[in-house]
Order: sequence, then C-alpha cells, then structure tokens
Amino acid sequence: MALNAMENSEAMAFHARLKGTFHGILQWQQLDALWERVKSGHWFFYQLGEAVPENALHGSELAERVDALNALLHNEHEYDYCGIVYADQVEIPTLIKVYDPNNLGSACSRSTTPTPPRWILSTAQPPLIENHDPAPNSRKRWWQLFSR
Repeated sequence: MALNAMENSEAMAFHARLKGTFHGILQWQQLDALWERVKSGHWFFYQLGEAVPENALHGSELAERVDALNALLHNEHEYDYCGIVYADQVEIPTLIKVYDPNNLGSACSRSTTPTPPRWILSTAQPPLIENHDPAPNSRKRWWQLFSR
C-alpha cells in the first residue's frame, strides 16, 4: 500500500511539473541545439496514447528517435519557426513537451482542457497520462517504426 501511495505522489508531482513553466523553442536553430543536449543524456521518450516507456533511451537508439521526431516536425510544421516544442529549462532540460503539428488544438491556450502534447521526453519515468484525443493512425504507424 505504501508503494501505491508513493507512485501516486510521484505521478502527481510529474503532472504538476507538466503543467508548470516551460520555455518555448521558437527557432529551428534553437530546436537543433536542444536536440543535441538531449542526445547526450538518458531520456524516456513517451508518445501519449502508447504504453508508458519502461526504460530510458540513450546513445544511438535515442538519437534515432530524436532525429525521426525532428524530421517529422520539420516536414509537417509548415512554418519558418518552430513554436511547438517546450522545455522546462533550455540549457539543462529535464522535461520536454512536443505538440503534434497536425493537432495543435488549444495547446497554447489556458482553456480548461488544453490539447496535450503528443510526445513527452523526460529524464524521469513519466506516469500514464490520460489522453482523450487518440493518436491518429499516421502517428501510430510512425511510433510502430520504433517498436522492437
């Protein structure tokens, strides 16, 4: 029972962090620099609507996933600025939210039910995050490229 309470407490703390202050990555060059910092660490890479990752990725496996996400964002976000990636800290990030360029909804608004990010990168294992906006088939297929 104590484990359940601890897990619940950790989940609540993660959700509070997810709703906390983030810095928008506005320029593509800023995103490139952020990805380089991410690639040097160990990160949980979570696509909402899929299973919560059990292990952090690092090395070539992490780089492959980050590069694929970067390519997807560049190909599908048809603007000369980024603006759909948010980091808790830009220089030493521990939590990153990435919004789906094809489903931005109310991601930037303060509505009571903002659109959740499609991907979360975290140095701590994330809990299950409820997502009432299921991933489209194209995102499910994209994610399956990494299922091994």
